[in-house]
Amino acid sequence: MLTAYVHFMGNCEDAMTRYHEILGGNLTLMRYGDAPEGSGLGAEGEDARKIMHAQLDFPDGEVLMASDFPPGVEGLPQQSVTITLTLKTAARAEELFEALKERGVVIEAFGPTFFSPAFGMVKDRFGTHWMLMTDDVPAEAPAED
Repeated sequence: MLTAYVHFMGNCEDAMTRYHEILGGNLTLMRYGDAPEGSGLGAEGEDARKIMHAQLDFPDGEVLMASDFPPGVEGLPQQSVTITLTLKTAARAEELFEALKERGVVIEAFGPTFFSPAFGMVKDRFGTHWMLMTDDVPAEAPAED
């Protein structure tokens, strides 16, 4: 199993809560302040509220994991990773695209392409890049006699 793990710059809870609203599933959040004493992962003050681990589980077994960068660790938001969602229908792909683009930036407008009947790319308000598409290929018209 391959699972995406996304790091945020202090807004992991906001991002994962929004993804949960859009995508559904079951969201679990663990804060740095909840880490056991002596684990080396605990934090105090504002850092204690940051997310040490977030997990969004879906009924089909897929999962999206994330965290804020640990206190004292420098990092950049997602710059060269794209999360791809392949949906069963163009309508569902477009619905999710519209939700993810809210306060974000459209990279590729949603519409048909040579490789998918419905495709779009967006960078959401949290800096995460998303690619939405469908493998719902319409049945070919019957051949005329």
